[in-house]
Amino acid sequence: MARGPRARMLARMEQGWRPTSMPGVMRRSLVPHDDPRGTLREAWRASWLADLQLDSLAQANHTVSRAGALRGVHFHLRQTDIWVLLDGRGDVGLADIRDLLAGGSGPAPTLNLELTSGDCLVIPVGVAHGLWALTGVSLLYLVTAEYDATDEHGFAWNDPAAAIPWRSGTPILSERDRSAPALADAVARARAAR
Repeated sequence: MARGPRARMLARMEQGWRPTSMPGVMRRSLVPHDDPRGTLREAWRASWLADLQLDSLAQANHTVSRAGALRGVHFHLRQTDIWVLLDGRGDVGLADIRDLLAGGSGPAPTLNLELTSGDCLVIPVGVAHGLWALTGVSLLYLVTAEYDATDEHGFAWNDPAAAIPWRSGTPILSERDRSAPALADAVARARAAR
């Protein structure tokens, strides 16, 4: 059996969902099926719900971000996100604030991952997340609950209490993310909203 770079890459991709160092955060790479017309990747299979111990998906969203844009840092109390990076390259910053939401005092463990086209990431309830587009990024994200403004929480992307190890620079932010509160305030508001 050939063991060249492509064979090794395909073997890695076919391993399925792989855990990261942050509990509950899983990743996988979609297997490309190439032919003379181009490439096909299966972006989602119903059987993955059982693999991920999820009941159902309720909504699919698609965002396109310019290079330099940062979406986040956001978190939910009732929704798991499944990201499928369709095109581009992004820096993902994660902060596990589940202990803080339960009344703990922190600090929140953090994780940085780079995603490229065809990478998938599962982000469970209570894990704050942001995506900094390193190139133009097209992101499909599937969620386990329909949009509900009462479950939209977030904090400042550069809050020193979260200490997410972002790349250097100043990102392009939405007004919402530019005026996001400190981590401690966001956690207090989320806990009060329960």
